[in-house]
Amino acid sequence: MRIIPLSLTLAATACVFPSRSQTTAPDARDSAAMASTAAADEPTLSSHWRVIASPYTLHYHYDPDHRSVYMLGIERQRADGLILGGAGFRNSFGQPSMYLYAGHSFRDFTSYKPLYAQLTAGLLYGYKPPFDDKVPFNHNGFSPGAVLSAGWQFTPAYSVQLNFLGSSALMLQFSVDLP
Repeated sequence: MRIIPLSLTLAATACVFPSRSQTTAPDARDSAAMASTAAADEPTLSSHWRVIASPYTLHYHYDPDHRSVYMLGIERQRADGLILGGAGFRNSFGQPSMYLYAGHSFRDFTSYKPLYAQLTAGLLYGYKPPFDDKVPFNHNGFSPGAVLSAGWQFTPAYSVQLNFLGSSALMLQFSVDLP
């Protein structure tokens, strides 16, 4: 049953990637129109605030102690790619938790301009007994954390992102960029 959400996520991701084939050569007017449309669709590269939320997390392995994970946070995304943020969430065991982090957003590394990647690292808090052994290097609820993400910027304001949570889970995240 857990494979259904993963399959739906992969199918939706495949649908957003445009086809790269072209059957006829465009004329000059078509090229100008495509260039202006592409420029309008590209994500803004200015500093901005980003509100983030996650309604669903897929755990790779079943554990009867697992609970639904929900997350809400805010990030400062700078034009140079630096990210500073914080998120509050209910961890996999129903405990209130938080993640304070810094990282980098990688854009323009592919011909698909809306595609981006992020890498963050920071301080994770909230994994308390009896689940304190579920994250490495945990001391009194505090541990280091790191998240690798891949995202798609649908419009200048809205994006969706997959957060890879180590060998534990995959988190679906929606984001809204504020002007």
